[in-house]
Amino acid sequence: MSRKIFCSKLKQEAEGLVKPPFPGALGEKIFNEVSKQAWTMWLSHQTMLINEYRLNLIEAKARDFLKDEMQKYFFGEGSDKPAGFKEIK
Repeated sequence: MSRKIFCSKLKQEAEGLVKPPFPGALGEKIFNEVSKQAWTMWLSHQTMLINEYRLNLIEAKARDFLKDEMQKYFFGEGSDKPAGFKEIK
């Protein structure tokens, strides 16, 4: 049976994640407040950020950047696309 939560990103009740996406307080907050659909949307946005900014995830600075963007994406003003980004249609 799926778990229902009120998604802070979509602003509606939706199916929740099966487990926290990573350990710690932020992982628990995402588990409790972010839907499966919103998490999938974030993964796509995160991939775009990694590619466009050419982030090296071995570097702590890159991981911190993604964590900050994730918090903005789900709980803040939103994470913007890089300047000059054009989606391929």
